[in-house]
Amino acid sequence: MRVTKRTNIAIRVLMYCADNSGRLVTKSEIATRCSASENHVAQVVNQLGQLGFLKTHRGRNGGLELARVPHDICIGEVFRAVEVAVPATECTNDCDGNCPLIAACRLRHALAEACEAFYAQLDALSLDMLVGGNPALLDAIAPQASAHP
Repeated sequence: MRVTKRTNIAIRVLMYCADNSGRLVTKSEIATRCSASENHVAQVVNQLGQLGFLKTHRGRNGGLELARVPHDICIGEVFRAVEVAVPATECTNDCDGNCPLIAACRLRHALAEACEAFYAQLDALSLDMLVGGNPALLDAIAPQASAHP
């Protein structure tokens, strides 16, 4: 299974927001600290907002924050919501039925089970488990102090 760029950025955004709870963060700030393009971050933030993981605030002093406490954000739920359009195999998305093996194929069932095992592992993780007690992560994504006094 390959994690898409969108899901990777989604998890980074959520981790950054969890680390910076109590204040609004900006998309450009996240893009800089998480090494992602601001355009990709904006798209992901929009999706995470629609899915109920983030609250966005418009305006001059706007920004974003988690819509739920980190303990209540299940990583498996995030992956399922963001990866929804990515099939495990092409044949599961074979709308025209061109595969001559589809009726007897055991591989696609095994792959579907493997995907469920993958998501089951992620279901056991909360956002808090990724961020809390992880000082190396917090140092890596902490806002940088301004170089100007």
